[in-house]
Amino acid sequence: MIWTVIHYLDIALWIIVAASAAYVCFFAIISLFYSKDDTFIYNRSPHLVGHELRRFLILFPAYKEDRVIVNSVEQFMEQDYPEEYYTIAVISDHMQPETNKFLAELPIQLLQPTFEKSSKAKAMQYAINLLKEQAAGDKTKTFDYVVVLDADNVVQPTFLSQLNVLCNSGYEAIQCHRCAKNSNNDVAVLDGVSEEINNTLFRKAHNRLGLSSALIGSGMCFKYDLFHQNVFMLTTAGEDREMEALLLRQNVFIKYAADIHVFDEKVSNQDNFQRQRMRWMTAQIQSLLNMLPQIPHALVHGNINFVDKTIQQALIPRSMLIMILGFMSVLMTLVNLAWSIKWWILFGCLGLSLFIAIPGPLRIRSFGKVLTIPGLVMRMLKNFLHIDHKNTDFLHTEHG
Repeated sequence: MIWTVIHYLDIALWIIVAASAAYVCFFAIISLFYSKDDTFIYNRSPHLVGHELRRFLILFPAYKEDRVIVNSVEQFMEQDYPEEYYTIAVISDHMQPETNKFLAELPIQLLQPTFEKSSKAKAMQYAINLLKEQAAGDKTKTFDYVVVLDADNVVQPTFLSQLNVLCNSGYEAIQCHRCAKNSNNDVAVLDGVSEEINNTLFRKAHNRLGLSSALIGSGMCFKYDLFHQNVFMLTTAGEDREMEALLLRQNVFIKYAADIHVFDEKVSNQDNFQRQRMRWMTAQIQSLLNMLPQIPHALVHGNINFVDKTIQQALIPRSMLIMILGFMSVLMTLVNLAWSIKWWILFGCLGLSLFIAIPGPLRIRSFGKVLTIPGLVMRMLKNFLHIDHKNTDFLHTEHG
């Protein structure tokens, strides 16, 4: 009797884990197929006849980002795009007077709100409100598109010229290719690899099926009116997931721009990793709970993008998936060899899928860091004990 119960529990757990693994495997395979969008030619000379120059508002929400913000802004100012067609706005939240003084001397808009409880959503809302007041009656201060960057993000001089081409192609929401700008230790390497896997599965592969790309919080570009319409609806620390859900409900397609790179600083110690994943896990659960009640409406109206996004929120985090499959494969081998076969097959399929999803140059480096994964997973498991799905506090990740 006891062995029958164990067998049923084994099967039930396998089915739950297999659902998440199958999602990863499916989109890893889809990523292998060729798409003509992969060879999209960006016109790097935006002055040619027929190429309208869009006006961009560049938002840098910066909460206690004194270590990185100045470098990011100075690098962005090297754009080959005409200066009169873009405005950089830094929302300086709880930064040092010395930093603000330096920023004030740059040709940017320095906004200094005083929030009792800070959040990225509040910073963006504050900027849109203030800049809208300044633009009243002055068409030279109006914008066509909004770009959202993190304070540590660095872009290439062709960034806006490339974005301008996509904007002229009619896209209202664009997610750029965010990638690592540092790989100084094992944690940073794995964090960067994890991001590239997300880029493959949830952005590139999704676009190849005609589905919307996932947003990632920075390196995002939105049509100004669309952003203005939705940014004031954001209430949690998972503002990117909220924005994505809002856009998908409105049937707005999100384009993934694989060739437009945004270099992002990866976490380089386990404490920051745990804090970052705590924020992400909380946002994932909040997003899932908010989206589930809307599934019937999405199904009735054929909103496949919204349904797919809801499924994403229910997936088991990949690093935990690896550990669960590895542990259960070994355990079931000791308990009953026949029962273990399905676990080993699933473990092998997941491993192959992740290998496919990792860009070639990173594969060797990433597999050399696998011994770091168990410690990181243990920290993620600790996070489950502290998740409060009602909590909307902003958890800041410090930069080195």
